[in-house]
Amino acid sequence: MRRNEDSNHRISICGERLLNTSRMFCPLLSGNVSCRSLRKGCLLQWRAERVLFLLLTVAGCAPHYVRADRSARPPVPSFDAPTEYVVVVSVDGLRPDAIGRFATPTLNRLMREGSYTLSASTILPSKTLPSHTSMLTGLAPEFHGVLWNTNASLGRRKTRAPTVFGLLRTEGYVTAAFFSKSKFTTLQEPGTLDYSQAPGGWSGYWSSDRTVRDVQQYLAMQKPNLLFIHLGDPDHAGHASGWMSPRYGEAVAQIDAELEHVVTIAEESFGAGRFTLIVTADHGGHDRDHGSSDVRDVTIPWIAWGRDVKGGLLSGPVNTVDTAATVLWLLKVPRPASWTSRPVAEAFQDAGQRSVTPP
Repeated sequence: MRRNEDSNHRISICGERLLNTSRMFCPLLSGNVSCRSLRKGCLLQWRAERVLFLLLTVAGCAPHYVRADRSARPPVPSFDAPTEYVVVVSVDGLRPDAIGRFATPTLNRLMREGSYTLSASTILPSKTLPSHTSMLTGLAPEFHGVLWNTNASLGRRKTRAPTVFGLLRTEGYVTAAFFSKSKFTTLQEPGTLDYSQAPGGWSGYWSSDRTVRDVQQYLAMQKPNLLFIHLGDPDHAGHASGWMSPRYGEAVAQIDAELEHVVTIAEESFGAGRFTLIVTADHGGHDRDHGSSDVRDVTIPWIAWGRDVKGGLLSGPVNTVDTAATVLWLLKVPRPASWTSRPVAEAFQDAGQRSVTPP
């Protein structure tokens, strides 16, 4: 019932936005015209448009769920990899210097107990969708082709490269993704994800507590080998009030609390010490925007914690494309020969014994 209430609420909000736009094109509705007949005619037109807008709203603003046919996936492999479960959390717009400056006890703990760098790099343009596509394909934008940063579902635009979800699923692994922005429909490629969800609408957005609540419900029934979670609160606050503003700090603190929840429910589902967690970001930000080569935009955190992780500050360079390579490496799946990305082996124990040669 709660999910239906959330869906109806989002449909109502999206519908009202569309209706507000329609009023801009009918000034007679504002009451500034005294001619009653003209106003009546415009009102009839507006009522017809309202029906059309509501129909479009139901079709376009509903959440986007994509599930793959389980019978089409190869048998689950026998595991001889360092870890059986990998959880990747991407915190949209998280600047590294926000960790510690604001209330981040969970992130501080993950760095203290795991391996990390606060000087990893993202790609250009340092935008949400191009960066996440690089994070999940192991390729720079000029190779995966995703240079847009809007909801492209209406245009049916897709990435030119396979995602880590598809590469794992063809080997029999179970994959799941929880996206907090509607633009991620680009990455919900049919047949690659056993389960995925994203908000509907042109600029749909779910808060971190909503997303993590859904993750908890899912993990009560399923145990994916790769679980990807996108949390968008800091980016939302940064655009509204500015990066490093008090509101941004509150969003970072909220995300940190949700990360603690993610660790708890992952331990309940997979077992304490039986999964590997990677926490990173797609980009930073400055003022109220991002996307440039400014160091505040392109510098991101990268943290590994949990099974098979050794502690300490990473000394080598890390790029967001290395996240995909690391996931495949942890699950002993060869990365495509075309990838220039490399696993962040320095973060893990016995790295020299685990090279996986591309085919």
